[in-house]
Amino acid sequence: MPLSPAYQAALDYIFSFVDFSKTHAANLDPKNFELGRVFALLARLGDPHTAWPSIHIAGTKGKGSTAAFCASALAAGGYRTGLYTSPHLQDFSERIQVNGAAIPQRAVADLIEEIKPAVAATPAISTFEIMTALAFLHFQRERVDAAVIEVGLGGRLDATNVITPLVSVITSISIDHVPILGHTLAEIAGEKAGIIKPGVPVVMAPQRDEAKLKITETARSQSAPLIGVGDEVKFEGVRRSLDGQFLRVWINPDQKMELEIPLLGDHQLENAATAWAALQIAHEQGLGLRGDAIQKGFAATSWPGRFEILQRTPFVILDAAHNPDSAQKLRRTLEQTLPGRPLVLVFGASGDKAVPEFLRAFAGAAHLLIATRSEHPRALAPASIAEMAAALGIPVMVTQSIETALAEARARVPAGGVVLVTGSVFVVGAARAVWFGPSLAPHPTPL
Repeated sequence: MPLSPAYQAALDYIFSFVDFSKTHAANLDPKNFELGRVFALLARLGDPHTAWPSIHIAGTKGKGSTAAFCASALAAGGYRTGLYTSPHLQDFSERIQVNGAAIPQRAVADLIEEIKPAVAATPAISTFEIMTALAFLHFQRERVDAAVIEVGLGGRLDATNVITPLVSVITSISIDHVPILGHTLAEIAGEKAGIIKPGVPVVMAPQRDEAKLKITETARSQSAPLIGVGDEVKFEGVRRSLDGQFLRVWINPDQKMELEIPLLGDHQLENAATAWAALQIAHEQGLGLRGDAIQKGFAATSWPGRFEILQRTPFVILDAAHNPDSAQKLRRTLEQTLPGRPLVLVFGASGDKAVPEFLRAFAGAAHLLIATRSEHPRALAPASIAEMAAALGIPVMVTQSIETALAEARARVPAGGVVLVTGSVFVVGAARAVWFGPSLAPHPTPL
């Protein structure tokens, strides 16, 4: 779908402000992140964030998938459900959805015109803060019954942290965004745990000890009941195929629920169990949801770019893994689903990522790495990626566009092999645009 002039003008306006997602990490200052101006902006708009109950999700990995599971289940249960996530794969409108439908271009244009005076009256506002206000106002105007809100960066000082949710959720934490969030798991976990509100229950995905301790301490200090996945909430994989997988999840072993999910990998079992636990708490907090609605919603969940199989002969797979921890999980998913197949990587990354550590997960497994880049300002030069890959003994070639990289990968992958596009959400989004065309590719949407 082509961009209307009014929609393009609205996007130009949004991105004319300071966009910290496009700033090199070395230039980021934690002092740029504070909530006072977000509260001020929302107050000028009538506090739309107070108009609907919510589920708030932070974490390093899995928060988007967990949010998608929650939103799809709520929609299947008959709730008009808002979903706010970031970043987008192909089009800005993906970030703001109601019952699986992206915000219309006309709504973006109209709402931006409406909020311009409030933005002008709020000094030092940023692009993401404007996006967040736009999402919250859209949800209010659409009269959503509930909203699932994914944190953009960190938690404590993220623009979304103005809400008081029914339940706070913290997914898997690993090292990422070091200049802003900290150099240790404990420091990063402290920032993520900043979404915990006094007395509001918290669901915690399985964590390493350092992060778990910090989250537990924060929850205790806020008198917030803490429910641990892997502790109070148990889950187990049942069976899997290339079309999806099944898991069982329970608190009481006499009341196990079986869930089907279309997303692959052990980490998605963990995300599904975390989402299920969050929905149990939301149910207890008044957002009633039957078990069959959860089952129906989870089975219908769509989250493109996460081990997304575009083609099976040869296999062409997209995965937005972008840090060493997610690289290890991606490698395990490949070994589980497509063991022993020759692998050609199409790889691009942002300049602030731990690229050698990411690539180490595929050393010895990759038949060839094709280094490329997205058009994002933080994209790392393909020649730099090639040097890092070569130092690990990975055969490598350099391309300057995703389109060329995909074509080379498909031409060079051995029979029975796999082309895997990974390293960055932006690279995966660009690959989807090459594959399906420049507009957002059609894909199954939640109910």
